[in-house]
Amino acid sequence: MRSIELFAGAGGLALGMSKAGFDHAAIVEWNSDSCETITRNKNRGIAHVRHWPRPLSADARNVDFAELGRGGIDVVSGGPPCQPFSMGGVARGPLDSRDMFPQAVRAVRELQPKAFVFENVKGLLREKFATYLEYVLLQLSYPTITARNSECWTDHLARLEQHKTSEVRPVGLTYNVVFRLLNAANFGVPQKRERVFIVGFRSDLAAEWSFPEETHSEDALLVAKWVTGEYWEDHGISGKRRPKIPPKLKSRVAKLAAQNQLFGAPQRWRTVRDAIADLPDPRSEEARSFLNHRFNEGARSYPGHTGSPLDEPAKTLKAGDHGVPGGENMVALPDGELRYFSVREAARLQTFPDRFEFHGSWSETMRQLGNAVPVALAKTVASSIFETLTGAPDAG
Repeated sequence: MRSIELFAGAGGLALGMSKAGFDHAAIVEWNSDSCETITRNKNRGIAHVRHWPRPLSADARNVDFAELGRGGIDVVSGGPPCQPFSMGGVARGPLDSRDMFPQAVRAVRELQPKAFVFENVKGLLREKFATYLEYVLLQLSYPTITARNSECWTDHLARLEQHKTSEVRPVGLTYNVVFRLLNAANFGVPQKRERVFIVGFRSDLAAEWSFPEETHSEDALLVAKWVTGEYWEDHGISGKRRPKIPPKLKSRVAKLAAQNQLFGAPQRWRTVRDAIADLPDPRSEEARSFLNHRFNEGARSYPGHTGSPLDEPAKTLKAGDHGVPGGENMVALPDGELRYFSVREAARLQTFPDRFEFHGSWSETMRQLGNAVPVALAKTVASSIFETLTGAPDAG
């Protein structure tokens, strides 16, 4: 199953796709540091990366997708830049020159893959972008109905709407497209990270697919902490050292304690402590034996940026595209200390393997991590797509 990865960044989605069984024919990324990160891991023989082609360092607007996809492509995947739809990126949507959804649509049109998967920030679902999101989804559904010369996107949208409502049977290249907001914590990632996934299957395949079911829950974590105590036992924390249940959670925990069906399933959310407990303090000499595990000074708390509690999934890691990443990239320790996550700790929160090396300064590598798709979540979604495609009849 051959794939092409667009807007690859440091390779989180690409790595998840590879773990699911896809074979990348091309990897496209414009940022030189991200390309170097991928190249270094390829050269170091990292599992699932060693066989990748060298990343193509290029602006997607200048890429000849048909040339890259010679021999046929089964899946196109990627995370178009999120800045046009994020608060930190000023949220100008289609007016932002960094909006790469038009290139994602062009890739689908030129490569005609059996399926595609694109990821973006939760901000894409904001009310101000509702019409543009509809436009993106309709373009992906009918990629060959392109905009006419000098036609604005709203007029193009109207034509796409007319086509959809008047269509009796799919004609030409069409895709069945669905989207959903997924929280990575609900799939075993030690981070509360909500992202929109857009998935489409070529209509002629008649594929039946739905998003994977969630495997982890906050309620299960609350039970493990405050009902059975298993969470603290797992980490060797005795009764006197265990924190007391927060007052705001007492009534909720009491209700959970009265329910038997939660015990045993689903699995509990994974926490920061789960992710980094076996790593030495980044200030220690021992830390030097771990890749990208160095202490970075200057962490401080300020309104809205108070760090991630050790015994909860981390807050969403941010890229810091408008300065050094703030409180979202700090850990709040039980003794009240705040410090920045090391790059290795952040990589654990994004479920990258420990041998995966990040290239660049601390702020640059944290930017790469803040933009990445958690590898474990990418693998979960990609595995489901892979299973559907390998079981679907081949229509050519």
